[in-house]
Amino acid sequence: MITLKNVVLRRGAKVILDSASVTLNPGEKVGLVGRNGAGKSSLFAMLNGTLHEDGGEFYIPAQWRMAQVAQDMPETEQSATSYVIEGDVVLQAAQAEVEAAEASGDGDRMAHAYMDLYDSGAHDAPARAQALILGLGFKLSELDNPVNSFSGGWRMRLQLARALMCPSDLLLLDEPTNHLDLDALVWLEAWLKRYQGTMLVISHDREFLDAVTEVTVHIESAKLTRYGGNYSKFEDLRAEQMALQQGAFNKQQDKIAHLQKFIARFKAKASKAKQAQSRVKALDRMEKIAPLLAEADFTFEFKEPANLPNPMLSMQNVDFGYPPPADATEGTPPTVIVQNVSKSVLAGQRIGILGANGQGKSTVVKTIARALAPISGEMTEGKGLNIGYFAQQELDVLRPADNPLEHMIRLVKEVTAAGKMGSQPTREQDLRSFLGNFNFGGDMVKQAVGSMSGGEKARLVLCMIVWQRPNLLLLDEPTNHLDLATREALSMALNEFEGTVMLVSHDRALLRAVCDEFWMVSRGGVAPFDGDLDDYQRYLLDEAKRQREEAKKSTSTAAPAAAATKTVAAGAQLPAASATFDAKKPGSKKDDAQRRQQQSDTTKPMRKELEKIDARMQSLSAERDSLQASLATTTAPAELAQSGKRLKVIDTELGTLEERWLELTEQIETSLA
Repeated sequence: MITLKNVVLRRGAKVILDSASVTLNPGEKVGLVGRNGAGKSSLFAMLNGTLHEDGGEFYIPAQWRMAQVAQDMPETEQSATSYVIEGDVVLQAAQAEVEAAEASGDGDRMAHAYMDLYDSGAHDAPARAQALILGLGFKLSELDNPVNSFSGGWRMRLQLARALMCPSDLLLLDEPTNHLDLDALVWLEAWLKRYQGTMLVISHDREFLDAVTEVTVHIESAKLTRYGGNYSKFEDLRAEQMALQQGAFNKQQDKIAHLQKFIARFKAKASKAKQAQSRVKALDRMEKIAPLLAEADFTFEFKEPANLPNPMLSMQNVDFGYPPPADATEGTPPTVIVQNVSKSVLAGQRIGILGANGQGKSTVVKTIARALAPISGEMTEGKGLNIGYFAQQELDVLRPADNPLEHMIRLVKEVTAAGKMGSQPTREQDLRSFLGNFNFGGDMVKQAVGSMSGGEKARLVLCMIVWQRPNLLLLDEPTNHLDLATREALSMALNEFEGTVMLVSHDRALLRAVCDEFWMVSRGGVAPFDGDLDDYQRYLLDEAKRQREEAKKSTSTAAPAAAATKTVAAGAQLPAASATFDAKKPGSKKDDAQRRQQQSDTTKPMRKELEKIDARMQSLSAERDSLQASLATTTAPAELAQSGKRLKVIDTELGTLEERWLELTEQIETSLA
């Protein structure tokens, strides 16, 4: 188990933990919660050995294997699959030992090395890695793409996949959902529920914490308090605790006031001096109950829109996508992601936009926000439409070198130049006060945005949107960097907003609280989703399962190859070729017969080679199964070493045969087309 007893932890002059104690049992899934800056990440740093306690006792089992998400951005030309496989440090160590054993020529060492390699799961490592990659939202076609070809957010998903790939007894996850869409988030929840080790997770996603944790540890005032239950249970228990503490504090204050009144009244009287002195000692001995210092609530509101056009927006046969890149050759067509959309957005609607990763949710939002032009079709805006757009990447609208006040002054100038100025405050002092409502007070109004945290940047974007008094809010993952208190404030503000909301988010608590209808972006179109978020989660899990099964099929060797080869050898036409052939216009029977004969003559040598490959692969597969069985029962070092070497040769030859089998089947398909 993990034990902290009276631990003191400092970072510089700041005391993170002061005489903090808590015990975490093996196999527990723990949510670590507390305000931003309370010390959650510092506690993680102590657990992984980056920081050391300054006092007290800290114990973590030395034999525990630890896994966590690396925070650095990976820079490598490795394929996504290979990069994730390297996250399995046990497998990497086993492979290194095999190479060292072979180089040494020590038969006994080789025998043990091959056994360890087999036990570490070398045979199914690619399948395990690809299941993780697909679950986190990648496409089948991207499994072998270089890591450097992905954007920053996708590379961080690969870092998460590496952490999950690593066998561990303790898993540390610091905001694992920040770069995930709802489909990947639902998959991750299901995976973590099956995790057998001890897990600590920091997250600002209420439903995620409720789904994957069973214990909550709260960091407050440099102390650790353990609560049995998930985040919702913690909230209930803490509310009860706060009420009891406030009641006890009030009762003690009454008693202190009574004692002080007695002392003040009688300390000068000789007859009461001893009694008064006794009260003074009682007051000194009294263990003071701390007053309830409630966490400062953050609240804001959207001002009433100046007008509410209805409909807000009308779309007729609109195609959404991206224009050709600037360096594209003339005549390069645009990339269409979502097409033929005919819908209207009405005043007062609360629309949640759903869809699996890569289907085009952000593309639709960007186009409505005027950040992209529609590829084709007609988009008609209502008179007086005023859009407030929260981009998925806050820095799309923020300048790192500028401070919050400069952002607001520039916004005033832009709105004034566009002739859209309403009754918003414009004087510098008014803008400072407005920023203060969003916790940008004092020196923070002059702090460069580039030095701010993700949560502070998100609050600044919200501040700028609120100032513009929009009537249509387009919010693309607005909660990525917001803490739980700010998320709650956003939810309340959106519920009181009188305009229209279109929301893309993986925060299901926000979607449930705000949206009363859903649009589904999938298969190149947009349609109403007939169901609730629970129905959508089931759909996403089914989709993830389907993708994993496809990945397993694509990485399988002998079994699918043998089955497909038998089909070809028997003279049956492959599905793709059959569909192509059937689509041709029928000619005379004589012409068809001649064509079939020509195709048969052309493919006959290839089919014969496929039969030989099939037989060889079946033979090798049988030999491999026999060797793997013998490894589990044989103890003689020489035999173990020989079996290990033979297994390596078999795997290499099977890989070569599979590649040749794929080449031949493609050639046959081409000949039959």
